[in-house]
Amino acid sequence: MTCQHLNNLTLENLISKAAYPVFRCEECIKINSRWVHLRICQTCGKMLCCDSSNHQHARRHYEATNHAVVSSAELGEQWLWCFADEQGKDY
Repeated sequence: MTCQHLNNLTLENLISKAAYPVFRCEECIKINSRWVHLRICQTCGKMLCCDSSNHQHARRHYEATNHAVVSSAELGEQWLWCFADEQGKDY
């Protein structure tokens, strides 16, 4: 099965981690919590914590908004993940 969410993203329309001067989970900051890894929503640009983090804000954001694709915000990583189709892709 091919994921159209991932196929619609190109290097030209990808929200790059280079656009962020500070790396932090916006929602964890609000509740004074910590995160493990960070993800960037490729629909709205929110930076949120991963599924390994206690609050899984990136997944909860997808569930609330249907923004399906996130990218890794971790330095040295260049991949995308689609929550809707449970598929990943390197870029």
